[in-house]
Amino acid sequence: MHIPDGFLDPKTWIGASAISAAALAGALAMRRKEGQAERQIPVMGMLAAFIFVAQLINFPLVGGTTAHLSGGALAAILLGPATAIIVMTTVVAVQCLFFLGGGVTALGANILNMAVVAPLVAYGTYRGITMLVRGRAGRTAGVFLAAWLSVVMAAVVAAGQLALSGTVQLKVVMPAMTGWYAVIGVVEGLITVVVVSFVQAMGMGTGRRM
Repeated sequence: MHIPDGFLDPKTWIGASAISAAALAGALAMRRKEGQAERQIPVMGMLAAFIFVAQLINFPLVGGTTAHLSGGALAAILLGPATAIIVMTTVVAVQCLFFLGGGVTALGANILNMAVVAPLVAYGTYRGITMLVRGRAGRTAGVFLAAWLSVVMAAVVAAGQLALSGTVQLKVVMPAMTGWYAVIGVVEGLITVVVVSFVQAMGMGTGRRM
């Protein structure tokens, strides 16, 4: 899902960068308003490291993009949407600037897809399902579906960016991206369920009600 340089036209990457900057500013403002939760700091570090490594395992797709695990749902469920945006933005930016994970001009678009869309979709899905289905079953289903839908929707947005830029036709890139990520989403959903369950079992509190 890391889009390289040269695959997005100026209007697309500039627009995506503006949206990402606004989302990050909003997340930082929300964190300042809530106050720094000290209990979140160790989990933030561990999650950032885990997600960083997971995103380095890439599978090539059409249109110059790659498929990999996202981690946005994991961060959103454990830390909340605002903190997840900050953590994921840091991961995506470090990968781009130091490990050639995506292009510099496409950084704003990659942040939008993986650090904004994925966490927000995941958190909304998780909260909605756990409100409808109570208990452990609801939490497990919520975590799995949140992770699955988050990567699929991030892929949809990435495919739209490539099509809007004229890099690949929408009818080609959309089924390719969503098809791959529908499968990857299942894997991510299972991993996210396991990690969230482990965090809860170990009593590694995050300051959020899960």
